[in-house]
Amino acid sequence: MKPTGVLFFPAFDWAISPTHPEREERLLYTRDQLFEEGIMDLPEIREYKPRLAEPIDIGAVHFVVPDQKASLLEAHFVAAGSTLVLADAYMKGEIKNGFAIVRPPGHHAMTVSHGNRGFCNINNEAIMIEYLRHKYGVKRVAVIDTDVHHGDGTQEIYYHDPDVLYVSFHQDGRTLYPGTGFMDEAGGPLAYGTTINVPLMPKTTDAGIHYVIDHLVLPLLEEFKPDLVVNSAGQDNHYTDPLADMRFTAQGYAELNHKLAPHIAVLEGGYSVETALPYINMGIIMAMAGMDYSNLREPDYARENFRESFRNLEAIKKMTETQLNLFRHRQDTIDKNRRSQGEFFSEYQRIFYDTDYIHEEQQIRLRNCPDCCGFRMLESTAQQRNGKLYRVLCISVPINCCSACHDQGAEVYQEMIRYDRYDYVYLQDRIKREYRSFNTEKAEESIIK
Repeated sequence: MKPTGVLFFPAFDWAISPTHPEREERLLYTRDQLFEEGIMDLPEIREYKPRLAEPIDIGAVHFVVPDQKASLLEAHFVAAGSTLVLADAYMKGEIKNGFAIVRPPGHHAMTVSHGNRGFCNINNEAIMIEYLRHKYGVKRVAVIDTDVHHGDGTQEIYYHDPDVLYVSFHQDGRTLYPGTGFMDEAGGPLAYGTTINVPLMPKTTDAGIHYVIDHLVLPLLEEFKPDLVVNSAGQDNHYTDPLADMRFTAQGYAELNHKLAPHIAVLEGGYSVETALPYINMGIIMAMAGMDYSNLREPDYARENFRESFRNLEAIKKMTETQLNLFRHRQDTIDKNRRSQGEFFSEYQRIFYDTDYIHEEQQIRLRNCPDCCGFRMLESTAQQRNGKLYRVLCISVPINCCSACHDQGAEVYQEMIRYDRYDYVYLQDRIKREYRSFNTEKAEESIIK
């Protein structure tokens, strides 16, 4: 039997503030307990060491404004690079699966990054996915987000990509940050139905969440047939988490992971440092490694406190049925969208960076291509924490687009760098794995490959 890969990166030199919930102790208590229990000495576990991601790994996913050097710290490169270590180990057949227990987290980071939102600057899972797609030819990926907060960043990055299935169940956005993740957020016009959200009411228990896994997530995976399953492993659905109000247990997390059987799990949120994270991480690792986790319990666990209400379970049943039906009939909507639009789809959105208190405005245009999912142009305006107002144009060419979209995206970039309408013009070419940035004030271009 191949081992389960485990990688720790506590990021000792990165913190939002010394007392912030997102701090290094989130990982240190887990590491202490795992070593105390002797888990890391077992042949079923192989520990890996982190490494830095390359600038192009990040550039293949994000437009970091104004540039990576000015906006990111070494900890961000290491957290992202750590997922790539396990990705390589899995693809080379060294491990059967892997768990990257890293920080800073990433699932709130979107395509354009002006700063930190939801404790995230860059998206670790998306960086890993694009790395795997380019290096190993992985085509279809499913991301199952188990964080209590809706992963709006991962959703936005893959909202227009029909080859990435994003499924998130989370505490209802009407009651919790970031206030998104509703059932009608179902994917872009050419990727409709591959974004699936299940907003759960506060105090949902193991029974409710496992109903979603059994009756929605597993059937979706069976029908989508991904080459890779990624667990965006947030742990703040736990009943002791200080930032949310759900009733999930460590045993529930372990059983969820056993059912889901992800190839790679990446730590996201979870802020009950002592009373939850060591037990949850222990359960996830044991489940991934095929160990017996039946005796895993928190010290204060009492079964009578975790009964799912009939009313809530009935609501969950209706949501799962609706979302499964949406997925199964997604092509009808995509065909209708293609017929009803001109050359480009357009939309406008406002994005709030709660950590850095930045307000961003975006105008998005997506090419309505009959042969692929199209390329995107994102016009973004935001005043960053340093007081500077940036207006940028970002052109993103996905890895699965056709040659016509690829060429047109490059042509738009060459056309727009001739004008001083924007502070920066960027081109993200995932097919060539190339990232171009043009500073209009200095008339200078930089290229990352």
